Order: sequence, then structure tokens, then C-alpha cells
Amino acid sequence: MGDGRTGDTARAFELLEPLVLAATVRIHAPPDGYGGPVDRGAGDTWGSGFFIAPGWVLTCAHVVGEGGGGSVRLTGREIGITFSAGADGSTGTVAGRVECVLPETDGPDALRPDAFGRPGFPRPGSARSGSAHPPHPALQRPGGLWPLPDLALVRVLAPVSHSCVWLSDRPRPRFEDVAYFGCTDEMGYPEITGRCTRLRGALGRQTALRLGAEDEVEAGMSGGPVVDLVRGEVVGVVKARRQGGGGGLAVAVTALRDLPMGGRGRVGLYRRVMQGHDLHHYDQHLSDLNTRRTWTDVHEELPAERESFGGRQRLTAAERTTLCGLLAELPPPGSSEAVQALAEAARGEDRDPGLKAPLTWRDGLGLLYDPPGEVSEAAAMLRYATDVSTADHREPPAPGADDELWDWVRSTAERLWRPLRRELGERREQGLADRARRHRAAVARPVPGPSMRGPGLLPPGPSVLLEAWAHSWEEVCDWRVSVLLGPEHVSPVDSGVRVPPAALPAALRAPLAEGFRRCDSHEWAALLEVAVDPGLFTLPVDEWTVTGTTPLGVQRPVVFRHPAGPPPPTEEALRSRADRWTRVQTGPVQDQRADCSRGRPRDPSYDWLAGLPGHTVTVHCRLGGLHEVREAGFGVAVARRPPPGPPGSCAPFHRGVRDLLAETGRAGYLPLRLLTLRGRAHGRDPDTYWAAGLGLVWEDPERPLPFDEPLHGDL
Repeated sequence: MGDGRTGDTARAFELLEPLVLAATVRIHAPPDGYGGPVDRGAGDTWGSGFFIAPGWVLTCAHVVGEGGGGSVRLTGREIGITFSAGADGSTGTVAGRVECVLPETDGPDALRPDAFGRPGFPRPGSARSGSAHPPHPALQRPGGLWPLPDLALVRVLAPVSHSCVWLSDRPRPRFEDVAYFGCTDEMGYPEITGRCTRLRGALGRQTALRLGAEDEVEAGMSGGPVVDLVRGEVVGVVKARRQGGGGGLAVAVTALRDLPMGGRGRVGLYRRVMQGHDLHHYDQHLSDLNTRRTWTDVHEELPAERESFGGRQRLTAAERTTLCGLLAELPPPGSSEAVQALAEAARGEDRDPGLKAPLTWRDGLGLLYDPPGEVSEAAAMLRYATDVSTADHREPPAPGADDELWDWVRSTAERLWRPLRRELGERREQGLADRARRHRAAVARPVPGPSMRGPGLLPPGPSVLLEAWAHSWEEVCDWRVSVLLGPEHVSPVDSGVRVPPAALPAALRAPLAEGFRRCDSHEWAALLEVAVDPGLFTLPVDEWTVTGTTPLGVQRPVVFRHPAGPPPPTEEALRSRADRWTRVQTGPVQDQRADCSRGRPRDPSYDWLAGLPGHTVTVHCRLGGLHEVREAGFGVAVARRPPPGPPGSCAPFHRGVRDLLAETGRAGYLPLRLLTLRGRAHGRDPDTYWAAGLGLVWEDPERPLPFDEPLHGDL
């Protein structure tokens, strides 16, 4: 292949390189503190990694074990990650925590056979000299490779904006042209670069991939991605370089399926990460706010795939991304056997027993490439998706999620031949009938529903009431803190006038502490009710600290209320509010986007809101329409503070709220569910980053606020 590139290979590399560089990271010692996307000194390079889902970096175990001597425990270790923070070439540095390593071991000195049947070797300590990042010791010693699969999954400990690679869903890679990327210092400073070669074979039961000798695997590239240049997908992780020259070894990304399974009632780490991966690319594909090309866009342009995706034989790149996203919207399958059975039924033959077990609905798609006989990939994948839409799930899917999948299948089949469309319709009807029959057979067995999964109701007793009013002519606020014992009993604590919003946390620290001292008991922390106009819902009250360093939203439930006002003008309006409140408390609740439609702003009208079902909880990603929601009689709404930076997709927020409501079931559990969610976010759980700025509007008609005139500062 000469320099490693044919004409099509060079074009594919040119298309894919910007996407891969944006997602590949440099791994090094952890930074001081937890920073965001800003440049900092980061020390010597340990190796490379790459983002595979929002908040998750994949690398090699031996990379995260660097610099720790011979006995460092890898799981839980903190590392530094330098990543691409923008299109202008700027970088950011953030801390990460090693969540899991494969094979599971407390440190690199564990003596165990490696994947080739050879005994493992004790890992020497960091032997750095001369170069900023010399070859890794474990990669230089004959037979001393870190045991396969040599992977580590790292959580990012701060919410940062970044790109993600597209991971292959194929059970084994093709031995074709690839590119591998990682950090080198050829120019005298760390830089992410890429080289081209071919996959030459597989070892260790398809876990290790041989990289051709067309180019060098440099020190520091360990942990970087290996990209199939024909299909535009990451198939492996760079592991080692060959001692005598070019080429080396990589680990197949299918080894991620060896991640520990979740405990009883919990979703395993692999399934959670892959769901995040697919939803990220689905959101990027649907968003029209991003002007940069996505992986889906580039897949459409790859020379080798351009023709084969057309016509009836394969799904287009856009259709494949959409299908993966819709499958990720569903609860994960209950077992690998369920996925395998549906894939075999759609493909028309049994699965190769030598392949890794499929753990997600997406893995099932990977079994459908190149089906036998006259079956086309498009037909097999649409049959599979039809069967998934009628399958039993480990928990109820979000309302309408399986119907949305079927609607997509039906519309996609329009471009295919008529007999297949008829077959899919019959397949759907039979699947629904079979599912109904299974449900009738199981009706005698009690199954916990969403309404049974809440952590508890609001704490009884008095609450602390914070009221604030903004001056319309200048940016200052008046405030008042009280103890709310009941509709007619309010005990004042303190008040103030003409305080800038930025100074409110300091001004309110002592009054709030006094209010909590009056209300808290040994058994619970009292509710904090924040009564403000919707324009002040941007106050980050849940992030304020009163005592210690733990934010208020982690210590106690916090809800927003509208300022006290006169009662509704008619008895009918009073009954409507009471009815809606009863319905959402009884559940199950349903979510409804109020101030956006598919990411575009909209202003909800009173008539439209009033026509929504009584068990609806409105969701506001832009704080729009909250006045109208109150007038229409909604007592519960979910809103978020506008996130900092340029506008992005609101889909992760809406998806997270939808799942939160579906899991909670009854609105009565929401305040404490948000308390738990904020606690996870405070612990830097990346699965909760969608909830940043989340607020709950809680207008309990049985606890009306006393109507009083607001304070007025000096004019």
C-alpha cells in the first residue's frame, strides 16, 4: 500500500480525521482541582484515550496505571485528561476517575496468564528518562504485555462539551484499511496525530488485532482509537507496538462487553455507556443548531460506502443512526438470549457461537450485516426493529417509545418493496398479539409499577419559605425568609431590600440557617420553598451553601413556587387546579414539552395547555410559558436554568426528565427524587449532567402562600 493509503483510503482519512481528532484525548497525571475546558500544564503524557459517550473515555488499563509504581490500585484512581475544547484548536484539561479496568485487578502486579496463555509479568515502576513519554515498559518486555483485554473506562469528573467517536457494532472487524490515532511528541510538544495501515489478523479469540507495519506506533499512542476507513467506525484501541519495527497490537472494542454486569435491578455499565453513545449521535444528527459535520454526515460521504448504502440493500447512514437512537430510547433487553433470538429470527440463521454475546439492542443490529441468501441488510434490520417494538422489556418503556420505533420502521419501509411492507405489518400485529398473551398469562404475578419505586414523600412539618422580588428598573432584589407552618401561620425570620442577585447567597446564608434550625428534626431536613416570579427561576438556590460545603439541593428538597396572589376568580378554576393536582399525585404522570418543539422555541397558549390531560407535568427547557402554565391550573412543572455557553440540543434534558417521570410514577415523589439526583450530580456522576439547573415548580393547593404585598426598597 506504499505509504499506507490508496486513493479511497486517503479520501476516507481526510473525511474522518477531524472527527477522530476532536474525540481523542491525552492522558496524564491529574490536574490540581477540577477544572473545566481551559488550558493548563498537565505534565508528562501517559498515553491516549477517546470519548465514546458523553462523560466517558476509553483507554488502556496500562495507560491509567502509569506513574503509580508497581502496586497502585487502578479502579477509583484519578487521572488527567486533555481534550479538544473547540474548533479553534484550543484544549481543555479535566480530571477523570477510573471506573473499571479489564481484566479486573487491583493493580498491574497481579500474576495471571495473559490472553495468549503465557504467564503475566510484574509491572515495573515508571521508568521515565530523557523523552517526555518514552515507550511504556510493559510494551517493551517480551511476553510482558498487560493481559488482554487491557481496557479502562474513565468517568469525566466535570460536565464538559466534547465530541464522541462512532463505535462499530459489528461482532468482528474486517481486515481492511484502518487508521490509528494517539498522542505523539514528534514536533517537540504533545499532539494528537494519525497514521494509516491495515488490520492483518486477530489473536486471543478475536480480542487482539494485528496492526500492519506500514507505519510506526509511537510511544504515547497506547489507548488511542483504531478506525475502519471503509465504514468509518472505531474497531479497536491501540495497545502495543512491535519491538522490532512498525505495526503492533490493538484491542477490539467488542471486548467492552466484558464489563461487569449490573447488579439485580440495575443496568450494567456497558449498556449504560452504549446507550449514551447512541443517543449522543442521534441528537447530533437531529440537531440543526450544529453547523459542523457529524459522523452520520461523513458516513454518507465515505467512498467505499457511498454506493452500498443506496438502493434497497442497506440502510442509509442517517437511517442507521436514527435506528440506533430509537433503540437506545427503549429500556435495555432483559437478557442476551432475548437479543440473540430476535437477531436470528430476522437474519434467518443461527449466530456464530464464537462471537461475543450481544448485550444491547444495538449489538443485535451488529449480527445482521451480510445476511445469507436473498435477505438484504435493510430487510433484516427492519424485521429486527419490528420485533423489538413488540418485545418484553425489563421495565416499561417510556410512553410511546415502542410505537415511535414502529412508526419509523413503517416510514422507512416505504422506499422498499411492497411485499416487505406487508410482511412487516403482519409481523407487528403478530408480535403485539403474542405480547398481550404473555401479559395475560403473567397477570397473576405482582409486578412493581412506577408508582411503587419512589423514595418517599415530602417531609412533614413546617417548611422554610424564601420570597424574592426583582426591581424592574434595576438589577436588585428584595427578599424575605419565613417559616411556613400552614396557610394562616407564618413566622418571619428576616428580610432585606435592594440586594444584587449575585450577593443573595451571602445575604441569605444566616437567615436560611436560622429557618432550617427552626424546622429541621433528627429524622428529616425541612423543605425549602422558593417563591419568585419565573424570571427569577434562574437563581441557583439548589447550588447555594448555608453550612459547610454541601449545596442546599443535596441536603434537602428544594422547590419553586409562584409568588402569592389572589385566588382564582371562579369556582371552576379552583376545581380544575385541585383536579390536576390530584391526578398528578395519583399518577402515573406524563411529560409534555411546553416551550419547545423538537428543539425550537415556542410559546404555549392557554387553550393548548388547558386541553392537556390532568396527569400532565409540563417541561420547560427555556423557562418559557410558566405564567400560562400557572393560569391553566398546573401545580407541577419541571424547568431548568438556561445552561451557560452557546445554545445546544435540549434533547438530553427532555430525555432525562421523561425517564425521571416514568421511573417516579407519582408526582408526590418528585421532590425527593430530585434530591437524590442532585446528590449523584454532586458526586460527579456523568449520567446526571443532563439535570444541571433542574428545578421543580410545586404549587400545592393545600398549602397556599399567604397573600401579602412585596417589600419595597428605597426609591
